[in-house]
Amino acid sequence: MKFNELSIKPHRRIKRVGRGIAAGQGKTAGRGTKGQNARAGSSKKPGFAGGQNPLMQQLPKLPGFKSHRPVVENVYTDQLNRLKVNTITALELAEAGYLSSAYVKVKLLYRGDVDNKLSISLPSASAKAVEAIQSSGGSFVKVERIGRSSKKITTSPKKLKAKA
Repeated sequence: MKFNELSIKPHRRIKRVGRGIAAGQGKTAGRGTKGQNARAGSSKKPGFAGGQNPLMQQLPKLPGFKSHRPVVENVYTDQLNRLKVNTITALELAEAGYLSSAYVKVKLLYRGDVDNKLSISLPSASAKAVEAIQSSGGSFVKVERIGRSSKKITTSPKKLKAKA
């Protein structure tokens, strides 16, 4: 097809918006009467709900909403003194009752000095807690969180420890 063979409709007259009652769009130019959208330069960000809390911010507050973020459980340095083992992992802490499960996120925090020489393997610890462990002659190793296997586990953490 050539440029000169194109069939073009004649230009439609451009509508002049907001030029009086007789201009075709009326005195408000199709913007309604007053309000935020009737004003020049009105533009709202996506999700804006006129000063009301937007839906995307309401959702976490509504009943039935459940956060799927895993909760971090804290263990303190003074609690480590009560354990009768030298090597501490999430399994030992779960057995001792300091954690709800061996598979949760764990962070070691400082609260009191460590008396024994301990070898600790946990996913995270505060700098002051690591310093307290090292000052007592122990060591801290950062390890990955224990993941659950895809199969349903029928054994308890105690039995898992016995196998290892």
